[in-house]
Amino acid sequence: MASTSTLTRRALLGAGGAAALAGTVAAWPRLTGADIPGRGEDALTVLILGTSQDAAGRQAIADAFMETHPDIPVLIQSVQATDWGDFFAKILTMVASGTQPDIVYTATEGAQLFAERLALPLDDFLLRDAEEMKDYFEDVHPSLIEAFMYKGSLFQLPLDFNAANMYLNLDVLERNGLAMPGEEWTKDDFTELLRGMKGDATPYYWTNRLFGGIVPWLYVNDTSFLIEERASGGEDFWSTFYPGEQRSGGYLWTGSNATDDRVHESFEHLRGLVSEGLAVRPEEGGGNTLVGLFASGRIGTTPAGGYWVQGLAEGGMRPEQYDVQFFPRWKTQRHQFGGAGYAVMKTTDKPDQAWEWIKYTASKEAMALAFPTPSTTPTRRSMVNDSLYSGVGPEHWSRFYETLDRFPSTGPIPAPPQQAAVETALIRNVSTALSGGPDQVARSLAELDADLRAVFSEEDHS
Repeated sequence: MASTSTLTRRALLGAGGAAALAGTVAAWPRLTGADIPGRGEDALTVLILGTSQDAAGRQAIADAFMETHPDIPVLIQSVQATDWGDFFAKILTMVASGTQPDIVYTATEGAQLFAERLALPLDDFLLRDAEEMKDYFEDVHPSLIEAFMYKGSLFQLPLDFNAANMYLNLDVLERNGLAMPGEEWTKDDFTELLRGMKGDATPYYWTNRLFGGIVPWLYVNDTSFLIEERASGGEDFWSTFYPGEQRSGGYLWTGSNATDDRVHESFEHLRGLVSEGLAVRPEEGGGNTLVGLFASGRIGTTPAGGYWVQGLAEGGMRPEQYDVQFFPRWKTQRHQFGGAGYAVMKTTDKPDQAWEWIKYTASKEAMALAFPTPSTTPTRRSMVNDSLYSGVGPEHWSRFYETLDRFPSTGPIPAPPQQAAVETALIRNVSTALSGGPDQVARSLAELDADLRAVFSEEDHS
């Protein structure tokens, strides 16, 4: 395992660029508020992605924690970043500069990066406090846990997640005499639905990134652009908390699978939708800009998770104006999901205090404070209920969690430790693949294969 002092050039470049290194180090106190005198002295430092307002929003959790742990002061610091990749770049830069937090809130995209280089495994703590932790694990689907295991150890307790389901605008369907599709619909049913709304609204809008981009279509076509394997290990954990579950020691993505025939088939399917005017060319970035377009009836369908519900409500969309369906079936109906949870940094000098924070934030009390509105999907099944979605969410909000039950093969975003460089290669080649005819798809996939082979080769020799 590489130490934090031997981060590779690709890790830094792929996560955001070496040119930003000096500037980020210099700006770090301003980014986190660490330059305010007296702040953070002897406190357990917790970093989150967001603004100072986001940090203030988490303060209620910290205050509640400190009421029961008065001997453990907690300082919540926000790191301003454009997305998770930018956030991870700043964390890597901070670690390289010698400034290190105790805990970082980390999404699936960075889970293996942290597990490989930065985070402390939770195994010993979990087995020591097994009785205390059973309430959490009994309430959380094992697929979510397995996604945060790495080479047999668990590094995070996921607190929220989102599967890539399909949102459908019922106003658009009604205007065009179309019906809400059933749960068993197929990719061909989906295509016909898009044809039925062509000329009225943008039938299908999607983004170019790991979540909700090409990957859901790869998954339902029973493939991926990376070779997916499972690690051994974790037997003590699974037998303790999920007896009878046949699970692995975590996912491993070990190389390029870009030249697989089904990968080509999936890319060609989307190129065909774009060519026929049924889908836009994918845009980079997140889906926040889509809220207004979807709410105003200018988009018919788009892939997203439960995180969209609150945004649509705030955008003025009523629950009866849209609904959510499972992703359409192709060869399978395997879905993609991403989650997030706190990681304890291996360099912390407060591991026991950090574990107390991890335990508390996984409790129902803390998660109720963290997720008062449906701006994401809580990992605790008992919290995905009428009280969270009543008057705000779509009719079939239960599908957000049911995705895990209905489709057991559903898995996480393909995010190895080299995630930043992998995603950069994917985004670039998805863009070029959809910019021309069928020959361009083959050329772009060959380029993607070469890019990915270089990423994994450099990591192997680092």
